Amino acid sequence: MALCEFRILLVLGLTVLLASAACADENAYLSYLKNAPEFQPIQHSPADMPPRWNTWIYMPWRYQSSIGTGDKGGEFCRDYGFNGGFVDHGEGPLDWFEKWNLRFYNDHAASKGFLHLRGAQEEKNFRQFFGDAQAIRSGTDGPQPLDEALFAKLSQIVTERVEHLKASPMRVAYALDDEISWGAFVLPIVWRINDDDEAYARWLSLYYGNDAPAPQFVAPDFILPQLDRKLKDIDFSPLLDRLSYNDSAWAVFIGRLVDCANAADPDTPCGFVGGQSPSIFGGYDYTKLSRKIQFIEAYDLGSSQAIIRSFNPQNSMPVVTTHFHSDTAGVGADIWQSWYYFAHGNRGMIGWVENWFDGETPRPWLKEYSPTLKELGAVQGPKLAGARWIHDGVAIYYSHPSIQVSWCLDIEPHGKTWTNRRGDFKLGTSHTVRKAWENILNDAGLQYNFVSYRDVAVNGVPPEYKVLILPACYALSDVEAARIREFAENGGAVIADFACGLFDQHGKGRDTGALDSLFGVTHSGELTKAGLFGGSLWTESDQDAGYGFKSYRELLDIVPSTLKDGFAVAEKDLPVGTVTKAGKGTAVYLNLSPLRYLQYRQEGHADSRSREAFVSHIAAAGVRPWVSVTSDGKRPQNAEVTYWSSGARTYVFVVQNIPLGGSEAGGPMTEGPAAGEMPLDIEFAAPVKNVINERTGAALGDGAKFTLPFNTVEAVFLSFEGPPPEGV
Repeated sequence: MALCEFRILLVLGLTVLLASAACADENAYLSYLKNAPEFQPIQHSPADMPPRWNTWIYMPWRYQSSIGTGDKGGEFCRDYGFNGGFVDHGEGPLDWFEKWNLRFYNDHAASKGFLHLRGAQEEKNFRQFFGDAQAIRSGTDGPQPLDEALFAKLSQIVTERVEHLKASPMRVAYALDDEISWGAFVLPIVWRINDDDEAYARWLSLYYGNDAPAPQFVAPDFILPQLDRKLKDIDFSPLLDRLSYNDSAWAVFIGRLVDCANAADPDTPCGFVGGQSPSIFGGYDYTKLSRKIQFIEAYDLGSSQAIIRSFNPQNSMPVVTTHFHSDTAGVGADIWQSWYYFAHGNRGMIGWVENWFDGETPRPWLKEYSPTLKELGAVQGPKLAGARWIHDGVAIYYSHPSIQVSWCLDIEPHGKTWTNRRGDFKLGTSHTVRKAWENILNDAGLQYNFVSYRDVAVNGVPPEYKVLILPACYALSDVEAARIREFAENGGAVIADFACGLFDQHGKGRDTGALDSLFGVTHSGELTKAGLFGGSLWTESDQDAGYGFKSYRELLDIVPSTLKDGFAVAEKDLPVGTVTKAGKGTAVYLNLSPLRYLQYRQEGHADSRSREAFVSHIAAAGVRPWVSVTSDGKRPQNAEVTYWSSGARTYVFVVQNIPLGGSEAGGPMTEGPAAGEMPLDIEFAAPVKNVINERTGAALGDGAKFTLPFNTVEAVFLSFEGPPPEGV
């Protein structure tokens, strides 16, 4: 504020007054990010992993279990390695869980039909609302607005169910509901989530400051004609502001229910299951949502698992994922999934029990799977309790406004059929570009964290990072841009791929890019889609023509773009790979989309040369792998290394990183991971001490290079004394 006041005192000309107003508005946005209820953590926020999560817990959801919860069911769990389970609606066989030492979570602590609307599994129940921005949130039971009456009802239900269960020593978590949403999953619903338009107006005043617009209610049809305009004439804010408000009201509502559960049982985390991909719809802005929960089961769609892990830096919130067995994918997929998510910090799995038994006889695949369950639950799980993720100084920017803008640009080829759009996690530009960056980093032997738009705007980019990657970051506020510029000037490297900061946080097109001066490039408000990629769309791919794509080549070859080093040049009037010094640091504007890396990886020929255009700038910033993994002198395809710090030891995993199939409702893998065995050479950048093969318990001594067997559907798991080698 001091700068704004100084300008007003200096001169009283109109230009200066307008500049002061703009400054005040930006300060209002910063104040919003600092103080708005949706960004405040819930009252009871654990600093450490809850004690009952001191191992890895597999919790079958007994959908079609025929073996029961008597002694036969208990013996099955004991003999096959299942160390957990679930109860529903606050009811269940509590004595049975205690007798067989099985830990459980409770599903539907807030009942069913409120947070997950009845009829949500049937899309036809919601089609009438897709284009109706005046409608009130409704299920097949009628209107279900998120208001005080609903909160009073659900808080009573939550309290009663938690009170009934809290005496059990086997409880580990409460899930408010499954596949929750302010809509239905992440379907393109634009309704009002409550009928309190005055609350929306007050929120807009907080969001904008003095010049807040009046509430508007529009559907995506409102944005379609704008896609033929110049950048400066595009304004998605009437739609995006409303959806951001929905996200905010939703996060606050969920947090209040979690606090309610904590009031009854402060020792047990509460959250939800069936978490969705980050999305413009449904309440999945993880910057807001992650502050309101203490437990989550999330489907790994649209990088959700990596984002949640990043926003859970002390690993204090237990995170699990869903397991569906597929006979087509085989038991190798079950084993791989268990190890892969354990290596990424998950504390267990929730299993969908379907076709597990012939009568009461367990099917043969369960016996093949049981050694993995027993090892993770009884041997390996305790080792990562309280462990902390180690990254390599690389941060990926999580910009939810960019996810929103991306959807608006992506739907152009759909036209009026945008209502039919699904699978944004595998189609959307923001989602696929983000995933391409993750794969590039992992295949280059590097680990990363996501950093959120709110935390960067309020606190800046943490100094523990050397590199900040801006993936398809269409929308940036001025305050974010200032913080990112500050990071570069203090010695960091900022890398943007394309179209960076062309919109503000509300989805309004800018006259110049928010970070143009940092990157040494110039964008004009005169820009149209003719200046990007193939010239017919704002995006690299025609997501309508390629809607049911089976391969990335099939999707990406529809719109011809100029390629440089195998990647699409995004902005025709800008050079590729502009590198600019910024204070002590560097800014890189690639003007390339990394999306085709997913194609090259899928086709099996992604290698160091195909990553060079992206990784070279990361290496120039001083970031290099400190663990090298090779077999016969080559890095195995899709090999990923993860590492954790726990006490006085560092734990290192090598796992196979492959795409995980599924949908918004979960679902099994469609293809299993590549199976095989190979000798794996693991070489550290400097000698490490007291190395142990955690799979066998064998002491391997000191050194810099070790050879271990690698079963590619399992994991190599070793540890050494102390932190990772310094100076790498």
